Amino acid sequence: MPSLRLTAVSLVLAFSSMAPVFAAEGPTLVIRNHHFEPEELIAPAGQKFKLIVRNEDATPEEFESKTLKREKVVKGHGEIVMNLGPLEAGTYDFVGEFHEDTAKGRLVVR
Repeated sequence: MPSLRLTAVSLVLAFSSMAPVFAAEGPTLVIRNHHFEPEELIAPAGQKFKLIVRNEDATPEEFESKTLKREKVVKGHGEIVMNLGPLEAGTYDFVGEFHEDTAKGRLVVR
């Protein structure tokens, strides 16, 4: 049985090393008065990271980015976390679909 136990441990280690690893912290985006704050976020190129979107408004907002291929509703006074990357250097625009006239921003990846 010791060899079976060793095989199981080896499999767990092999599969855990294949899982995507995301940074513990990433940029935080706040929705306040139907605006994104800050309007521009910076993220590292070629790395995986977490984007935190916190909605301080009482009403829901939908984070949408065609260039990031992400769309997610953030309930009023709620928060979401999106795993992103690795991304190539460039600018990725996003909007708050429920308030597109005021909720606009961009993620700059360097």
